[in-house]
Amino acid sequence: MSNGRVILSQERFALTIDRLCHQLIENHDSFENTCLIGIQQGGTPLLGRIHERLFSITGIPDIQNGKLDITFYRDDFRHRAKPLRASATEMDFLVEDKNVVLMDDVLYTGRSVQAALTALQHYGRPKRVELLTLVDRRFNRDLPIKADYIGLRVDALDEAYVRVEWREAEGEDQVLLFPQREGLRV
Repeated sequence: MSNGRVILSQERFALTIDRLCHQLIENHDSFENTCLIGIQQGGTPLLGRIHERLFSITGIPDIQNGKLDITFYRDDFRHRAKPLRASATEMDFLVEDKNVVLMDDVLYTGRSVQAALTALQHYGRPKRVELLTLVDRRFNRDLPIKADYIGLRVDALDEAYVRVEWREAEGEDQVLLFPQREGLRV
């Protein structure tokens, strides 16, 4: 992937995760009535890292967290060239009257977040929903959705592609910007 440019290196990646955790702690204190939910696929590694780091900072072992599949809530799932693969939703709790922090790796058009909000309704009516994203593409949003917690803002052309790589899967934590999506293994 030589045509990709690193826009968030491993060192800054760790600092960004720490900053996001401290912002969450500032706003949710003991996380007593808060749950963290990663949007499948991209938001789940972020959820894992945030949850792990929150525990190491606060010592709170039981912050409620889950993984939410949005495959069949997407407005484009019937229009894809190849069939989509659903992931498992792993949530053994209701969100009724809780503060929910949805997490996704990249916020681009807002359609994944819209699908997550729709899917979330099956688990109750939250008191409040916030969005945490590692990368906010800012431009080209199709829906009026914005993140409450942002790791990095990226201003890129529409054909550019942002990919988050995790040390658990790719061997290194980093965010890459590619001039176009074509030819990438995604």
